[in-house]
Amino acid sequence: MSSNKKSLLEESEETLNFGEEDEQVDKDKRLRHPVAVFFHIFFRVSALVAYILCGWFSSSFITNFVVVVLLLCMDFWTVKNITGRLLVGLRWWNYVNEKGESHWIYESRKGSGAIKTSAAEARVFWLALVACQIVWGILFFGALFRLNLKWLMLVIVGFCMNGANLYGYVRCRIGAKKNITSLASNFLSVQLFKSMVSSAAKAASSTTENKQNSFGDQH
Repeated sequence: MSSNKKSLLEESEETLNFGEEDEQVDKDKRLRHPVAVFFHIFFRVSALVAYILCGWFSSSFITNFVVVVLLLCMDFWTVKNITGRLLVGLRWWNYVNEKGESHWIYESRKGSGAIKTSAAEARVFWLALVACQIVWGILFFGALFRLNLKWLMLVIVGFCMNGANLYGYVRCRIGAKKNITSLASNFLSVQLFKSMVSSAAKAASSTTENKQNSFGDQH
């Protein structure tokens, strides 16, 4: 039993290395899971609309707070457990071992036997996550500047719940064992090296051309 559990956890720690996700993406633009796509967008957009327009329907802050939080919870659960797995082949979760230590697992579906995800669904998935995070960020600063502490608390809940899914899936995509900062620095180092090599090649080429021109002038 323990060996099976250990094997399961070792498999669950497999993550999609940065740059490998293109191998698992089907260029087909059709939506293979239209229901999942609908609810991926519906709950998060409903939470934003309810927050922005709740004053038109009810003057009770408690009622509005409960409605928005319920929509946020449904969105969080749907994205974490359903749409991430179906639309992009990613999943993140947490378990507590026998010692009471909490471990975060970031899974990705990869390998030759993995089912390819739809490019259209992947774009919808990431666009909805990032766009809503930006909107909640804007609403946060709006509530902060108005010094509306009650609504600021609600915005923080929305920002954190959406941000948790965004962070989890970004970790799934780049690899759980890799650090985002190190990835960025490595990327910049590679780009800098490429630019230096390109500049050196251009300089060598121009020097060779000048020598050839000067040699031709002498003749």
